[in-house]
Amino acid sequence: MQTDNRLFDDLARVASGALSTLAGLREEIEMRIKERFERFAGEVNLVTREEFDAVKAMAAKAREEQEELAARVAALEKRLADLEKAPKRTVRRSREKSGRSGAAG
Repeated sequence: MQTDNRLFDDLARVASGALSTLAGLREEIEMRIKERFERFAGEVNLVTREEFDAVKAMAAKAREEQEELAARVAALEKRLADLEKAPKRTVRRSREKSGRSGAAG
């Protein structure tokens, strides 16, 4: 009976050692994969998340400004079209309002 317990204890120690070795191996593999990926990312000129977010914010701001300018241009074009449609005033009317006449003396 004593030998059975000792055998089980030895097997448990071997299994425990194997699991800890596998855990260490897993961490080593993960670290190597991460290093390889970072090296690959550096070689292909990928941008960082911070750089991407900064450019995204700049693009959104530029889009908003472009839309505002487009609205201003549309409003100015409408005003110009309205002015062109309006009846033209003569120079005589503006002179009459100021009290001047076109003839001297």
